[in-house]
Amino acid sequence: MVTTQVAFGLQRPVALAAPDDGTDRLFIVEKRGTVRVYHPTTGLAQTPLIDITASVDTSDNERGLLGIALPADFAQSQNLYLAYTALPDGAVTLARYNLGNARLEPLLSQEHAEFGNHNGGQLTFGTDGYLYMSIGDGGNAGDPFDSGQRLDTLLGKILRVDVNRKCGSLAYCIPADNPFVGRAGARGEIWMYGARNPWRFSIDRADGSMWIGDVGQGKWEEIDHVKAGRQAGANLGWSCYEGLEVFDQTQCRTDVQYTKPVFTYSPWTGGCAVIGGQVYRGQKFADLVGGTYIATDYCSSTAWALREDGQGGYLQAEIGKMPTQVTAFGATPKGELYVVNDLPGMLHQVSFERAAPTCRIKVVKQAWGTGMTVDLTITNTGTTPIDGWTLVFPLSRGQTVISDWNTDLTQGGDIVTAVNANYNGSIAPGRSVTMGYLASHTGDASTPARFSLNRDTCAVEG
Repeated sequence: MVTTQVAFGLQRPVALAAPDDGTDRLFIVEKRGTVRVYHPTTGLAQTPLIDITASVDTSDNERGLLGIALPADFAQSQNLYLAYTALPDGAVTLARYNLGNARLEPLLSQEHAEFGNHNGGQLTFGTDGYLYMSIGDGGNAGDPFDSGQRLDTLLGKILRVDVNRKCGSLAYCIPADNPFVGRAGARGEIWMYGARNPWRFSIDRADGSMWIGDVGQGKWEEIDHVKAGRQAGANLGWSCYEGLEVFDQTQCRTDVQYTKPVFTYSPWTGGCAVIGGQVYRGQKFADLVGGTYIATDYCSSTAWALREDGQGGYLQAEIGKMPTQVTAFGATPKGELYVVNDLPGMLHQVSFERAAPTCRIKVVKQAWGTGMTVDLTITNTGTTPIDGWTLVFPLSRGQTVISDWNTDLTQGGDIVTAVNANYNGSIAPGRSVTMGYLASHTGDASTPARFSLNRDTCAVEG
């Protein structure tokens, strides 16, 4: 992954949106309460497109104008939607803004006066035309109001509302198929619950699935991937769980199914807050990262790539470094990615290039009748030492491993997982280790065509 700075001079940018109106513009949200316009040809306009600073509470580091979303009819209606913490006391607010008359129309508000953090604020329209919004658990630490698992508050939730209509006293409508409509004591706007601070989430336009970056308490940052048919009423776990670990047993219930994260990492390794990203659906780099989710961390700037492996799990890899203090990703109508970073106040275009494999596997086979031996030489072609390795590869149908050497090997279906022995786990750059296995076959004695070492794809020789 490579980033290229294309604009500077922004004041704490926190969100991006791209109108699908043929203008190639990007709308960039600044925390103070303004929206700026960037164009690839003319650059960053100095005069804000929108200025609602008179309505925005910026009294805490995490308060301000936080999110923006553009409906499908934006080119005609000139309506857009904003999420912000409102004066005088920081209530998390959803509002409609019309560019034609510069009118700000608050639609929904959630009290959030006690603490200034965990406001959420992500907005995005789904493939169903409804607006989705995230709100954090109420702030401070440890879910002080037990908001995550409560259904009588919008705190710690992802909401789903219809902003195209009004219903009764509401300035919006609640979709009839929202999971808690009609339940006594529950807020009908809730789509998913059990979130701590889902600062940034996105919806994959190709399949309607939702990717959520939920900022952790202190031990685990997490990314959730919830398929389109499993979102309604999904419980993301907080504050029963932080990541995959129980955080507060008193908030756990035996009659609830929790949605487990697909990726977690400890902030103790230099991170501090996951920044949920986007699935790449552009054309320029589709051969490299098409359908791949890209995310980062505000402090470590590590960039991760995640995608499903087709077997119920996920492939993951570190693919480089983002600029410092990235706060949000955005995608153009054509699916190309941008990021903004906080205190440097810059806009960066994201691109990708093919990296040389960091491992090479040499395969030597001897076959007979219904048997075969395969010797594998694993070479570290990268620049950093490997300290412990796991090699994963598929076998042809009908092959069964009988024994192995220099490894601890297991077979599940057609997939083999080989882990280093206690004496060959370290591989210095340019050095190799060997392992192998004896297998039976039913006529197909072909060797594996692909290998991944510690989740990185290897070059194959032989």
